[in-house]
Amino acid sequence: MANTWGGISANNKEIFKVFFREKPAMMLVELRNAKAEVYASSLAKQIDCTYSHVVKILQQMEKEGLINFDKQGRLKLLTLTKKGGEVAEKIDHIRTAL
Repeated sequence: MANTWGGISANNKEIFKVFFREKPAMMLVELRNAKAEVYASSLAKQIDCTYSHVVKILQQMEKEGLINFDKQGRLKLLTLTKKGGEVAEKIDHIRTAL
């Protein structure tokens, strides 16, 4: 039998923990609600977090298929994937329901 944690597979446990911390959850919500292009540096300012911490979390999100980095010259534009948009929408619904 696969190792599970509250009905969540061990593989999904780490990504679950990423999203149920305030900063990563808000990163997805900010990306979802953005009215303009978003870069890691601007996202760090929006959620009051260090750039290096934001990049580390974004790399985990990219690995899980939730965001894309689109290189534009020296900058990397952040975009949500379809899956990332769905997760962000659900987080935003939970946040507003509270």
